[in-house]
Amino acid sequence: MKSKDLFPAVFSRHALAYERRLEDIMERGEALGRLRVIELVAAQPGMRVLDLACGPGTLTRRFALQVSPGGEVVGVDLAPGMIELARATATPNSRFEVMDIEELSFEDESFDAAACGHGLQFAPQLAVALSEARRVLRPQARFAASVPIERTVASVWVMLEEVVDRWLGPAPRAVDQKPTRDAIADSKQLAQAALDAGFTSVDVEVIEETVRWASAEQMVSMFTSWWDCAARLEGVDSERSGRGPEWLRARPTSRHRHIAFAAGADLSCAARFANTA
Repeated sequence: MKSKDLFPAVFSRHALAYERRLEDIMERGEALGRLRVIELVAAQPGMRVLDLACGPGTLTRRFALQVSPGGEVVGVDLAPGMIELARATATPNSRFEVMDIEELSFEDESFDAAACGHGLQFAPQLAVALSEARRVLRPQARFAASVPIERTVASVWVMLEEVVDRWLGPAPRAVDQKPTRDAIADSKQLAQAALDAGFTSVDVEVIEETVRWASAEQMVSMFTSWWDCAARLEGVDSERSGRGPEWLRARPTSRHRHIAFAAGADLSCAARFANTA
């Protein structure tokens, strides 16, 4: 299955769970990659900002506050369910469109800044997505993006995924994802891809994110907001899926139990692509 057949459908079906989980960690200041994107964009009143792969509008709403008065934020995403959810809480100076970030319908040089919070990794053609972002930006504009690059060895997710894989089998994979995933996992490759797309300078930072949950039960209850687990749970019979927290913790080692109540530490990458031409 290709990326654009897999991801929009899964994210649409689980948009609300995704929004709840992301808003929770944003409010606690733990989504450091996305928060760094907001800092790097440095939106000001009157600016026009594009939020690529905006999801339920988590970053869009924050940009809308920063560009007011007189500014506008446009959020685009390929998942209709995400856009429907975002529109439900849209502000007067924000709007949302179902749109492919590899094929933007905006005119050249129509935005003062662009952002993407954990979305570039889903674009099968990273070079095209970056070129489109560059095309719609005005001279002197900047584009800031964050992408997940690695789950650390000590992360609770690494351990929990072993249990999920054992019970549900492997997560679905898009057949056209490897080039993009390889590129974003290497800061030099990511930087070069941006330069090849026409950006004149690139700064890449690696950020460690630590997310804390009140309990193992709370963490497991949020699992449907991660697309790879959500997609697999859709194929599980109702009797077993209804016992989620119980079967996900079946036969855990003491190590699993101990860390599940603490935190998951992952690595993200935040990049600022400057358009000074």
